[in-house]
Amino acid sequence: MEERLISSQPQGDERQFELDQALRPQRLGDLIGQDRVRENLNILIAAARQRGEALDHVLLYGPPGLGKTTLSHIIANEMESPIRVTSGPAIERAGDLAAILSNLREKEILFIDEIHRLGRAVEEILYPAMEDFALDFVIGKGPSARSIRLKLPHFTVVGATTRLALLTAPLRARFGAIFRVDFYDQAALERIIRRAARVLQVEIDAAGATEIARRGRGTPRVALRLLRRVRDFAQVRADGRITAPIARQAMEMMEVDARGLDDLDRRVLYTIIEKFGGGPVGLDTIAAALSEEPDTIMDVVEPYLLQLGFLDRTPRGRIATSQAYEHLDIPYPRTEQPSLF
Repeated sequence: MEERLISSQPQGDERQFELDQALRPQRLGDLIGQDRVRENLNILIAAARQRGEALDHVLLYGPPGLGKTTLSHIIANEMESPIRVTSGPAIERAGDLAAILSNLREKEILFIDEIHRLGRAVEEILYPAMEDFALDFVIGKGPSARSIRLKLPHFTVVGATTRLALLTAPLRARFGAIFRVDFYDQAALERIIRRAARVLQVEIDAAGATEIARRGRGTPRVALRLLRRVRDFAQVRADGRITAPIARQAMEMMEVDARGLDDLDRRVLYTIIEKFGGGPVGLDTIAAALSEEPDTIMDVVEPYLLQLGFLDRTPRGRIATSQAYEHLDIPYPRTEQPSLF
């Protein structure tokens, strides 16, 4: 599947773009939204600093694009500790993780993105490291084999995952603090867009920020990507200033509608409504009708449609709701109630 403009996954050079420290909040006080997570982290960090100890292990979970990586860097900044960044797929062997752990310093932050994708052998190394701050090695084979324990400095694991259910129970139990990162409301997205516009030196009025935030799908990564594309449009087709009409024109050209739906979102809804009478219809059937992978529909498209209330998941399959019909300007079928007489 080609990259979607409104995808919550990083695209192209965005991994480098997002590392620009000017666009990322550096402290908890600069963080917009996520009030509950911010307040809880503020207490945890303040208590750890007062005691002079390493922060307890933290697990962040939630949909992609909501700032889990940014939060890990904020935690490191607030603790005044260095941070080492890796990911579950990058740690292929237990020896790879052992090498990383043995080189950590006191109170250092180890950020593991996509932690649910760690292999079982790698997790076995991580368990004693997180709980006892130790690495266990077995030297030799057979009757002569002996176990050696290497002590580690007290460090903090910050894990991030989009699939909490895929995390094994023993690993999840070793995190002292677990926080869900939620979608942002429109007011928070507008503030994020205005802040980013100042950093990018783009003039934008309040109505322009609102138009972009409405289509941001509750996700800062999507909202900032839309801001950059609207900035390009305003620079080439207008005077460089982003207003509501300019933002709407840019979004129409990019085929992103007023609720943030793109062509694939609408094709999913049209397929359910027009080909299968509004449902219920199975996920595999929808995917086959669209020539897409079922995982793409379930993980990429459905979360936002469910959030909007355009889609229902039932034991029998997916159903398009009356709100979906209204959004697509399709008459909603009224089922007649059977007469009692």
